Amino acid sequence: MRDIAVTLAVFATLPFILRRPWIGILVWTWLGFMNPHRMAWGFSMSMPFAQIVAITTLVAMMLSSEPKRIPWERETKVLLAFVTWMTVTTIFAVYPSLAWAQFEKVIKIQLMIFVAMVLINTPERLKALVWTIALSLAFYGVKGGIFTIMKGGVHRVQGPPGTFIEGNNELGLALAMTVPLLYFLARGSTHRWIRPAMYAATVLTALAAIGTQSRGALVGMAAMGAVFWLKAYHKFMVMLLGGLAVLLVWLIMPAAWYERMATINTYQEDTSAMGRINAWWMAFNLASDRLLGGGFETFRYEMFYLYAPDPTDARDVHSIYFEVLGEHGFVGLFLFLLLAIFTWRSAAVIRRALKDHDTLAWMGELMAMVQVSLVAYLAAGAFLGMAYFDYYYNLVLIVVVARVLVREAESVEKRAAGVAAPGVGSPRVCEAVPVNDRPDRHSAAARVPAGSVPRS
Repeated sequence: MRDIAVTLAVFATLPFILRRPWIGILVWTWLGFMNPHRMAWGFSMSMPFAQIVAITTLVAMMLSSEPKRIPWERETKVLLAFVTWMTVTTIFAVYPSLAWAQFEKVIKIQLMIFVAMVLINTPERLKALVWTIALSLAFYGVKGGIFTIMKGGVHRVQGPPGTFIEGNNELGLALAMTVPLLYFLARGSTHRWIRPAMYAATVLTALAAIGTQSRGALVGMAAMGAVFWLKAYHKFMVMLLGGLAVLLVWLIMPAAWYERMATINTYQEDTSAMGRINAWWMAFNLASDRLLGGGFETFRYEMFYLYAPDPTDARDVHSIYFEVLGEHGFVGLFLFLLLAIFTWRSAAVIRRALKDHDTLAWMGELMAMVQVSLVAYLAAGAFLGMAYFDYYYNLVLIVVVARVLVREAESVEKRAAGVAAPGVGSPRVCEAVPVNDRPDRHSAAARVPAGSVPRS
């Protein structure tokens, strides 16, 4: 029954995608984050649903009369440079067959990120994307939180098999990143039953992240919590939700969990932690020897024999930073980090510009929560090999779209007022970026009321 239900649900969306291509991005995101077909037991587990939806979306986009422009923000350019560099490192990879197989997976994600930048071009579509991402992972957050409570935290919360978030560590990272987005959706909900439901989902998702028993997720949650407090507009609500989550952890989690988390401070005695450090040194030595790194899937026995301090201890690198360093060299790591820095700074600029604005204040709050989610990824990712996790690149996508929407709204205001007022799109607030003088009727500028961006 699950196979039939998932198959019918996916194929039922195809006619809507052909009429409105941006819906294809939502369905693709739902399939990529929730992976509903991986919870079945029959034919749907191997059905290429994501590929079918992606092809339908691309065809619909080509046939659509909407303008098709990639927003060439600085984040977009850096992302394109990173993808180009990964292509070069794959050509010269140490293990070509393995590298090209992984490159195919990564390039599909990046292609759809660029397609989403074209199609998600209105505030309503941006909100729909955020809802899709958050609810797709909240499914596992709510279920995992309830499971943790019922089992007393004895068993680990795991993700769906055969996915990016299959392991407890990977799921813990994803759930930690989702907590701030759920909080944002709860804050923006006006229905009297949706808001408390979303707050409950926020707490349960935080509890589920702890219930994965991932030390990396705990680090991510701790870092996220500190930035959460600093970025939140309503600190009392954050304190209340955080306090409730901590209380549940204190009441539920068993002594074995505390003992496992305590090994963070005694990593020298943990063979797993020391093995990761050995892999990190291997990545550093490899990148120092090869400008292009080893290419995808380079963490193999032969490379450990050549570059690791302990050549007998070969294992996964378990760090987004050293994963990129070992596979794409110092240039790749620079582009990877530059993308994160630019995304953070752009979100901060948008947040400050819209903090007290009536119409677009929600977008400012979204930028704050994207920053919190980014912190969770960068902190927990230090201990997880999730450098190509599409969640991170969706955060970049959200910020890029927000920059474009705010600039277009400002352009409308300038023409309406007849004066050139500096704002988010001007050199005084952020880097100079060309503004379209004549946005078409399908653009976000035509949908955002004039005067929506405050003047400096």
